Amino acid sequence: MQTLPKGHKKLLHAWAFYDWANSVYNLVISSAIFPIFYGAITIANDEQGMVDFMGYSFNNDSLISYVTAFAFLTVSIISPVLSGIADYSGNKKFFLKLFCYLGSLSCIGLFWFNLDYIGLGLLCYYLALIGFWGSIVFYNSYLPDIAHKEQQDKISAKGYSLGYIGSVILLVLCLAMILMHETFGFENEGFPTRLSFILTGLWWMGFAQYSFKHLPKGNTESKNVTKKILFNGYRELKAIAVKIGQNLPQKRYLYAFFSYSMAVQTIMLIATYFGIEELNWGEQDATTGLIISILLIQLVAVLGATLTSKASAKWGNIPVLVVLNVIWVMICTYAFFIETPFQFYIAAAFVGLIMGGIQTLSRSTYSKLIPENAEDTASYFSFYDVAEKIGIVIGMATYGLLSDITGSVRNAIPFFIVFFILGIFFLFRVPKTAAISSQK
Repeated sequence: MQTLPKGHKKLLHAWAFYDWANSVYNLVISSAIFPIFYGAITIANDEQGMVDFMGYSFNNDSLISYVTAFAFLTVSIISPVLSGIADYSGNKKFFLKLFCYLGSLSCIGLFWFNLDYIGLGLLCYYLALIGFWGSIVFYNSYLPDIAHKEQQDKISAKGYSLGYIGSVILLVLCLAMILMHETFGFENEGFPTRLSFILTGLWWMGFAQYSFKHLPKGNTESKNVTKKILFNGYRELKAIAVKIGQNLPQKRYLYAFFSYSMAVQTIMLIATYFGIEELNWGEQDATTGLIISILLIQLVAVLGATLTSKASAKWGNIPVLVVLNVIWVMICTYAFFIETPFQFYIAAAFVGLIMGGIQTLSRSTYSKLIPENAEDTASYFSFYDVAEKIGIVIGMATYGLLSDITGSVRNAIPFFIVFFILGIFFLFRVPKTAAISSQK
């Protein structure tokens, strides 16, 4: 099939459509149904939520946070190797497919998650996370290859918007099966909950085929991969670090991104666990309430991504990112004191509004700061993703430790506030010439 030229409408849509395909993992597995399912089966086994694993007894929240942190550490270690090979061989699509199929099949494997075989279940969770975030490395690296700089804010926002809409559609379907299980012919909500994991995997790999059809193989001429270049990714990463060190706007932006992204990503991963552990649901069904709040976040995030794209066009990327971080500080301060579901819904609405904005703008800002005509875009985005993943490792490990030591997820919130403030500080240090907008 003939390769579509850079900036072509169909190519841009095919790239953005991968968000539609893979975002169901982020919603169903990371944020909504699996966390609630995991919390339910662990608390049903032990009222204190303790889980026996590898001869040790863990708090259920701590165990899943440690597995999550280890998965992100794995991604941060392997992505430089793979992105370096992808840049060298000119075949980043192969790696995008590889991680897509690893993640989607592992989601399907979660259907058999139970405490009798907790190791196998956690392995599927671990591999699904690696599959999702590993594919994101290569998906993000396509952005400067398929879109011109003036297109990148808009198409990045479109990708996130498609992801939010697609994932909400599947979540609503799964929620209908769970809450109305008798109507669908299920004896209880256990089977449709597990069935949601299969549907997530099938949705992800199925809709990804459209993106695979139109995305180019890579951005360089194909070369044979030899043992000599097996660790080329680390050399590339070192070379990219040198280049970034010489690019003051990019360097200072990455300091800021590392700081605030650590807080943003950790909050997104623990929000449901916070709702389960810290809120007084009274007679209200916690499962329904949590899923409603997550749906609220996703729907408002579509508006947030769109508004942020327009704001960056008018005022520039960096000033808008500063404002978003300030709002995050305010939300975290408010969240520290919430006790009721209604207060949680208010926080969820504001989180959704700025979550979509800060994600899409962070990605497109970094893409714009990559030098024009750079061929090693996968390595540039590998550096970006490694920074993000190491931040998540620190965030999740801290969350797990604080949960174990203090017995409350709430005590992690001041930690997040500190890192948002650091993000604001570093954003102010980005040279004004880097306050790029989509019009430039």
